[in-house]
Amino acid sequence: MQNDKIISCLAHNGKVNVRCIKSTNMVEEARKLHDLSPTATAALGRLLTITSLMGKEMKGEQGTITTQVKGNGPIGNMTVVADNLGNVKGYVSNPQLDLPLNVENGKLDVGHAVGKHGMIYIIKDIGLKEPYVGMTPIVSGEIAEDFTNYFAKSEQTPTVVALGVLVDKNGVRAAGGYLITLMPDATEEDIEKIENALKNADSISKMLDDGKELIEIAEIVTGDQNLMYFEDDNVPKYICNCSKEKMEKNLITIGKDEIKDIIEKDGKAELVCHFCNKRYIFDENELKKLID
Repeated sequence: MQNDKIISCLAHNGKVNVRCIKSTNMVEEARKLHDLSPTATAALGRLLTITSLMGKEMKGEQGTITTQVKGNGPIGNMTVVADNLGNVKGYVSNPQLDLPLNVENGKLDVGHAVGKHGMIYIIKDIGLKEPYVGMTPIVSGEIAEDFTNYFAKSEQTPTVVALGVLVDKNGVRAAGGYLITLMPDATEEDIEKIENALKNADSISKMLDDGKELIEIAEIVTGDQNLMYFEDDNVPKYICNCSKEKMEKNLITIGKDEIKDIIEKDGKAELVCHFCNKRYIFDENELKKLID
């Protein structure tokens, strides 16, 4: 399977920014790690995809972005974290939730799973004293529409967001997305060209499944065959950077009394990473050292 990839382009003489991502491998890795149902794969996969794209735009080597979708649907909350290279990790409250296909379009019913009411939260940490926190209401639960609304309302940036995850019995066949952002000098003619191009474009997951390269997809969705393309060899991945040292710090935060209580009741502590399900065991001696 080809590596995942993110590309950036300028269209229509630099007046439109388009970023495209192939995220098939990272979504498949999440599916396997969390044993996701098809519906949960599509929902978390879309959030992984958009967060990876947004992470790649972060400034500073230590920058991270966290996205949270907290809807009133049965899938529960979803959380994804990305670094400035587009690497991601994430989890969902109800990974085994599965629903019948949406009767209107025959696709996985992500909107029902997430819910039509709730909030999305965007937390950007670029190393300043306080991270930036943005939030907007969920408008459909389909993720792409919700983030389109976020860019318009919270960042005042007119943006087209498309996300897609194609799942079959063997796993994730194709996953990806794109962001089209209008620059301040974009004209009505430029906007009309993009609108017409989008009307005739297939879904992002179908275009990827048909074998189209990201640069081809960028040309199709912008209606511009003369893109200014920025080469980038970086391969975004699903990566969890958990460690026993980090888990130690989590244990320390609960305080000496709580740790003593754990020793008396269980004689050990077991912590599980939400992002990769790796288990960390702290025996009695290790817990006593933490108290000291």
